Amino acid sequence: GAFSSNTSQIIYSGNPKNNTISIMINVYMGNDYVEQIIDVLSQNNTKATFFVGGIWIEKNRDCFMKIYNSGNELASHGYWHKDHNKLSDEAQINEIQLTDELVTNLTGVKMSLFAPPSGSFNKHTAYIAENLGYKTIMWSKDTIDWRDQDENLIYERATKNATAGDLILMHPTKATASCLDKIIKYYKKQ
Repeated sequence: GAFSSNTSQIIYSGNPKNNTISIMINVYMGNDYVEQIIDVLSQNNTKATFFVGGIWIEKNRDCFMKIYNSGNELASHGYWHKDHNKLSDEAQINEIQLTDELVTNLTGVKMSLFAPPSGSFNKHTAYIAENLGYKTIMWSKDTIDWRDQDENLIYERATKNATAGDLILMHPTKATASCLDKIIKYYKKQ
């Protein structure tokens, strides 16, 4: 097919020389805790990258605009939260393009990072994303907060052996919103 290149990279961590840790928040269901998370970030003078799903944006415009207006980074989580490993090239293009157009129309922002839902991708995904102007991002630490609603566990997964360049995956859950302040303060101390 047209997409036969395997040279496109998938990024699992940031540059350790920058001595920073990045918080990635995947948003594709509900908005109950998004504002609380934005507030915690703001109180700590910290920015995160919000990977937003297109269908979520459609249903939660106001909340999406709050993320944008808070100055946090917007990134793509596709449109329908589909398994990219099982999608045709055309369907993958569609997932990224639909969300891209939606975000650009609402905010004027051209996003440049794409996180495939559930971390699932095939050998064409990164190449397709790159052709559409995106880097494909995974993570180095997963808090598994969507499953485990346990603040101590989430805190431990986010901070244990934390190193510069880490990409920490989170979701806007109640437990995450509650322990995020403590996590950020831990990173800042380190």
